[in-house]
Amino acid sequence: MTSFTRHRRLRRTAAMRDMVRETQLSVHDVIQPLFVKEGLKSKQEVASMPGVFQFSLTDLLQEVASSVDLGIKAFIIFGIPAHKDAIGSQASAEDGIVQQAIRLIKQNYPDVLIIADTCLCEFTSHGHCGVLDGEHVLNDASLERLVEVAVSQARAGADIIAPSNAMDGYVYAIRQGLDKAGFEDIAIMAYAIKFASSFYGPFRDAGESAPAFGDRKTYQMDPANRLEALREAQSDEAEGADFLMVKPALAFLDILRDVRQQSNLPLVAYNVSGEYAMIKAAAQNGWIDEEKVMVETLLGMKRAGADIIITYFAKDLALYLSKKGV
Repeated sequence: MTSFTRHRRLRRTAAMRDMVRETQLSVHDVIQPLFVKEGLKSKQEVASMPGVFQFSLTDLLQEVASSVDLGIKAFIIFGIPAHKDAIGSQASAEDGIVQQAIRLIKQNYPDVLIIADTCLCEFTSHGHCGVLDGEHVLNDASLERLVEVAVSQARAGADIIAPSNAMDGYVYAIRQGLDKAGFEDIAIMAYAIKFASSFYGPFRDAGESAPAFGDRKTYQMDPANRLEALREAQSDEAEGADFLMVKPALAFLDILRDVRQQSNLPLVAYNVSGEYAMIKAAAQNGWIDEEKVMVETLLGMKRAGADIIITYFAKDLALYLSKKGV
């Protein structure tokens, strides 16, 4: 070899680096999660998630307004009801907290996208994502309830149904139920690959949804399995999913890449609560630069293949991009 390649030529100045940058972040890439709690008088910060709140309906609308002002156009709604029971009856109630929140946002901001989390864990007294027989989660009986929830959310005005329950056949059942109810145009954002992860802890504080016994390993995936993840994504796509999601994202970037190579559907990465909380905690201790690590983390998800990112950093990212003039 008589010479070597000078790669640094393309890194010489900030303008040069901007021009050749391969992966970009945009405020249009992100979905902001929102927690709304029935009976709450004023918003309450989640102790394990600095900057994330449980909102009353009034405070929720103020939060949406401030986010829309930053350019955020998509929100996923999680609800905490005043009453919980064995079948999560409030999840499908016409006056349920999620349904109220959807209607309120849509009345005031009709052009934003509202994604409804479709699960039972926040609404059941036992904290599991389906209907129980003893301590066993019943798959098919749970599907019947989830269809009822999805239809009620679509009726309230949700643009996208996002079933996070991890039951087999949930995409097919919900697609059939939505179509039968006249909601053929409502999309399904499938939690196609949802691992039984230790990164969910802070979310369970925010959503008040920790299981009362056992765990969710019989219906959420083993984090060790890659090929199973691809089978899960394939089946959800075949059943009619409009989006595919990988959750969590940070420890599963290889799965994001695999799914991107397998499917042409829009791919969603869920930057989950534990990933968010780790960065916030390290930054509060002065160990890292929060803004730089946030951007690097989200770029990694996009570089791996994500088109869309659900992230608690949505507003932080929007502020960062506005400062950069993006």
